[in-house]
Amino acid sequence: MQRILQVFLLGWLVLGSASLRAEPHDANEAFFNEKFGDLKAELANARHAGKTGILLMFEMDDCPFCHRMRTTILNQPDVQAYYRQHFLIFPIDTRGDTALTDFSGKNTTEKAFADVQRARATPVFIFYGLDGKPLARYTGPTKDAAEFILLGHYVVDGSYKTQTFPQYKLQHPTP
Repeated sequence: MQRILQVFLLGWLVLGSASLRAEPHDANEAFFNEKFGDLKAELANARHAGKTGILLMFEMDDCPFCHRMRTTILNQPDVQAYYRQHFLIFPIDTRGDTALTDFSGKNTTEKAFADVQRARATPVFIFYGLDGKPLARYTGPTKDAAEFILLGHYVVDGSYKTQTFPQYKLQHPTP
């Protein structure tokens, strides 16, 4: 009887701890901010909100790496909370014809803006400072959510000024 009780309690603990883990949330709703197409105005919003800057994810609809980032990393509540605390975040379609006002106030399209930013392989994550100038760039998917959060720390703590992200990762290994 005692053995049955132990097995029951162990099962209850395992199931209980699984239910305590945060459930993923759709990246469109919980990671990205609502997009109005005016990056110059968004810079003012980021400054007013005390953000570090703006993060743009350049992507394509048929990109398997973009899909993987959205469904396994950008949908994680800890990733969403960290990035939303420090950045305004917007997706940019590298093939999109949607009108866009760039950081300098010039009218363009998402596709033309992506070309100017040299965002050809996807996904490309470019972090912009509050002056609209690029701070750091990361091309491709990250290994996991911990590495993506580390990428955010790399920008927020200013390490991008003195070292590459691979150098930073060596000094700050993720579990």
